[in-house]
Amino acid sequence: MDAVSNENAIFDRFPDFIKEYIYAHGWSQLKEIQVAAAASLFYHDSNLLLTSSTASGKTEAAFFPILSDLYDNPVDSVGVLYVAPLKSLINDQFSRMTELLDASGIPVTHWHGDVASSQKKKLLDNPKGILQITPESLEAMLIRRSNDVPRIFRDLRYVIIDEIHTLTGSDRGNQIICQLIRIAKLIGHVPRRIGLSATLGDTSYAAQWLSGGTNKPTDVPVPPQEKIKWRLGLEHFFMQNAPVSQPTSDGTSVKKPLLDAGYEYMYDCVAGKKCLVFSNSREETEYLTATFRQIAKYKNEPDRFLIHHGNLSASLREEAELKLKNDEENVVTCATVTLELGIDIGKLERIVQNQAPNSVMSFLQRLGRSGRRETPPEMMMVFREEDPLPNTPLPQLMPWQLLQGIAIIQLYIEDRFIEPPYQKTMPFSLLFHQTLSQLAARGEMTAADLAVLLLEQPVFSHVTKEDYRTLLLSMLNHNFLEMTEEKGLIVGLRGEQLLKSYKFFAVFKDTYDFTVRNGSDEIGTLSSPPPVGDRFALAGRVWEVEELDIEHKLLYVKSVDGKMEVSWPGDYGEIHTAILERMKKILEEDTVYPYLLPGAAKRLSDARHTARATGMLQKTLVPLGGYTWCMFPWAGTRSFRTMRRFLAKYADRFKISGIDFEGCYYVTFRMEQGSAAELLSVLKNEIVTHDDDLNDLVSGKELPVFDKYDDYIPAELLRRSFAADKLNIKELQNKFERGAYQ
Repeated sequence: MDAVSNENAIFDRFPDFIKEYIYAHGWSQLKEIQVAAAASLFYHDSNLLLTSSTASGKTEAAFFPILSDLYDNPVDSVGVLYVAPLKSLINDQFSRMTELLDASGIPVTHWHGDVASSQKKKLLDNPKGILQITPESLEAMLIRRSNDVPRIFRDLRYVIIDEIHTLTGSDRGNQIICQLIRIAKLIGHVPRRIGLSATLGDTSYAAQWLSGGTNKPTDVPVPPQEKIKWRLGLEHFFMQNAPVSQPTSDGTSVKKPLLDAGYEYMYDCVAGKKCLVFSNSREETEYLTATFRQIAKYKNEPDRFLIHHGNLSASLREEAELKLKNDEENVVTCATVTLELGIDIGKLERIVQNQAPNSVMSFLQRLGRSGRRETPPEMMMVFREEDPLPNTPLPQLMPWQLLQGIAIIQLYIEDRFIEPPYQKTMPFSLLFHQTLSQLAARGEMTAADLAVLLLEQPVFSHVTKEDYRTLLLSMLNHNFLEMTEEKGLIVGLRGEQLLKSYKFFAVFKDTYDFTVRNGSDEIGTLSSPPPVGDRFALAGRVWEVEELDIEHKLLYVKSVDGKMEVSWPGDYGEIHTAILERMKKILEEDTVYPYLLPGAAKRLSDARHTARATGMLQKTLVPLGGYTWCMFPWAGTRSFRTMRRFLAKYADRFKISGIDFEGCYYVTFRMEQGSAAELLSVLKNEIVTHDDDLNDLVSGKELPVFDKYDDYIPAELLRRSFAADKLNIKELQNKFERGAYQ
């Protein structure tokens, strides 16, 4: 069957309400991904992974054939389970398809913490149609309504997992796979799974992950490679001692900086436009929002600035989302990753990125938030850096963030590179969680039955029975579990305490306990409450504590003028080795990148001159004077971490001390014995001949805590997990073997 005949045959299978929807939107033909998805769902029984750019029609591609099936063959329970990582995505996803869903007569129910109990009761009384839910709410349902699950999902046919690039390889994603396996056991059949994502590189792991526990293959239609049409600009500023004049965002004139040249440039970039401004941390997002408001006040211009991140109240986040969607609102929203995912936020004229993203995937997600509705995506990336002093050490003379931004762009332009997901082989925190969850839902079980139930799941396939025995004994010894007279296991007193809190349902860390209120308005949350009279920043404003209610974990505040910095603990993500290697190549080559604006081009030119003059591109170890050395591994987070540990392993032999580092760009240290050549030779011999077991790099005194329940995991298991999942020796072996380290 040729392409046209295939498309016609698929179109003919759609019910009239879908055909009318297509006609009403003026589509002359179905998109390629829509034809491929429908062919897979109509003619095969495999799972399906759909990956294509934002606004390419993935949602319709999945739902046209699914709704056709539900319309032609009505279900007598929930027929489609749609799982998404964000409440906002759930709230938004079907709003643009309201017309289609209304015409189908198939009901849709939202289910998460902000949904009224009356809506949930309606579904429980008469489970039908489509259920949209977060992983946390699904976990709660499996624990608290375990006996109801067979009735709610008895005719479940499809499971749709959205934004799977944020889930594969993570505890939260693996939690979903555990949940789907539990549902399949309870209902006696395995529904088909459909994964959706705008940004996936190598799809093989994602396809394998999606099919986990189903014994079904995953179809992965290959989307057509789209020609890149971007509007990009990168500009660089020094923070202190700003020059007498600076360029404006339109490049037509210069002006005197009032406050901070980089921040003012970003302010000019969003002037008169509806924009998103991304930063890589909540701290920087808060400070940038406050700075924009400060500049607007100084210029006597309206405050158009909103803020969006995970510590803000739902009402403030929803306000930002609604105003972005409203074509009448000309607003600027400063955001973190929380607005990176694919909720429809209307027509944005420009994205501004503050410093470099951490990944190609993040760059593409953020860039894709603009450029919908037939206009190319547009991003301004702005870099701010402290002025170097005359005695600034060599590694701090490099504009690492600028180099990272260029590398990310070039990797995608040249190779369409997107980072593969990191795989987690020993998720003990999730195993702890699922052990309690299963016992809470099912009641007493033997250790052997628990091991069969959990260790046979694909996400725990690398955990041995001995590992699990160690975990269960620890849970018994610390009263998370109890053993009955019949030698069965039940939830213990400390386990019951965990299960009582709604926070148990989430497998990601959530430490923000104190709710901040200004009168009746909820502002957001803080983990450490300041005392009465102190001030702090939140939601882009400064607040003074008026009352502290420790018992109910409430902070009552009043708004005050000013601007402050704020700090939250957190992990800002890992960087792939390909980015570091491309950064080195940027310094080596003479390529002129057309998207670099004058300040960025000048900064890159200076950096290239410095890098070549100092030999840091040819030598892995560069002397900084006296006993001080600098190592440039050009390796991503896990490989860089591994190299640091090998370096520390030989600290006594070479009298190495003062090991310091920034990100994964470089390591500085003092070496009082031996030469650079001797040290490299020893490292090469050790690394190249080392096996895959890196437990010898983790000392018996370490407690590497990263995940939510790691505090309750035996230390020996944490150390094994760290060695397996946070270190990487293979890339270092490859670099030594091909002579990359000299």
